Amino acid sequence: MSERFAVLDRLAGQWGLSGLELVGKGLEFTVFRARARDGEPVAVRLAHHRFDSNANDPHVDTRALLVQEHAIARHLAEHGLPVARARELVLADDPDSPDVLLSDYVPDDGTPLDSHALGRLLARLHQAPPPPLHPVAAEGGTTAGVLTTRIARRWAELARLVADWPEPPTPGLLARHLSPLTGSSLLHLDVRSSNIRRHQGRTTALLDWSNALLGTPALEFGRLAEYARYPENDLDLPALRAGYATLAPVPAEDDPTLLACRLDAALMLALVFLSEAPDPTRGPTAATHARALAERLTRL
Repeated sequence: MSERFAVLDRLAGQWGLSGLELVGKGLEFTVFRARARDGEPVAVRLAHHRFDSNANDPHVDTRALLVQEHAIARHLAEHGLPVARARELVLADDPDSPDVLLSDYVPDDGTPLDSHALGRLLARLHQAPPPPLHPVAAEGGTTAGVLTTRIARRWAELARLVADWPEPPTPGLLARHLSPLTGSSLLHLDVRSSNIRRHQGRTTALLDWSNALLGTPALEFGRLAEYARYPENDLDLPALRAGYATLAPVPAEDDPTLLACRLDAALMLALVFLSEAPDPTRGPTAATHARALAERLTRL
């Protein structure tokens, strides 16, 4: 990692950054805050490795994710949506050196999130023209196809961790319920407190577009329904749905496609709490919840 921080020091000199301060570290990236030459606060996002792997996603291309983040941020800023403005992307020639994205740093005042306003913002996002890219999370295929594949993959991973784990929903059943995901809306798919910057409760930036896909809003709402189960995500789902409904139709809560999308999210969270960030209480509960969603889906 020393070589990676040496590159960061060189880029800091090149960009005229001062006061580098660590503000976040996730599975694939470390984020620093600094002061730019123009006096404005900036965020420096540094990839840990060129390729990475975890229980949910065995093949993570961090370079592709940074390129996507840069492209989406620029595209959405042009359409008046709140993002952290991308300033510069540096892709390393040396495989031992990190890829780095420099963006505006958007402060957060820590106030409770206005979920009604967030719902309106997500409706605007889904109605905006999508960027001209194929999302990394699509793994080269369609949105419905990748969800069918990763539900099966994550189900099999949970079978290694949970005793008496049942057989998965059949690929045909999943494909049937996921087939309506043919829309072209840009979906964030990681909307939660840690990826939202706010001022007096209103969202000032949506961060981290690594999970983005193109599809219909049911997929976004499937993820939101699962995230809203955890208080730290600061999501009031009824208020969010009500805000969204002021600008666009809201997917029905009993829609089979939304339920299949909830299963995708629930399996992801179960693996997080059983493997990536083990929690002895949440892990088994999340796995039981995912199993119950699958049973509901199978009965439809």
